[in-house]
Amino acid sequence: MLKLEIEEAPEWQDLANCLGVDPDLFFPERGASTREAKAVCHGCIVRDDCLEYALQNGEKFGIWGGMSERERRRIRRQRALERAAAAQVADESTA
Repeated sequence: MLKLEIEEAPEWQDLANCLGVDPDLFFPERGASTREAKAVCHGCIVRDDCLEYALQNGEKFGIWGGMSERERRRIRRQRALERAAAAQVADESTA
């Protein structure tokens, strides 16, 4: 009997530049520099996945996908405005 083994694709976290880096780097004290953490994220191939994870899961602390909470909050606000505008257009087209 032939048995085929299927390798699972690695999770995005397994491919991240930050794998093995001290997590404290990505959760700096208030007012501390985020430059080093963002530098780790800069060339990461899963940066977008990481950022999207943080946005979808409401991560309130730390650097995710190379962005601080303030930067992620701006993205969430922009997306909410875009959804509201799209809903308004949809409502107007059905009226």
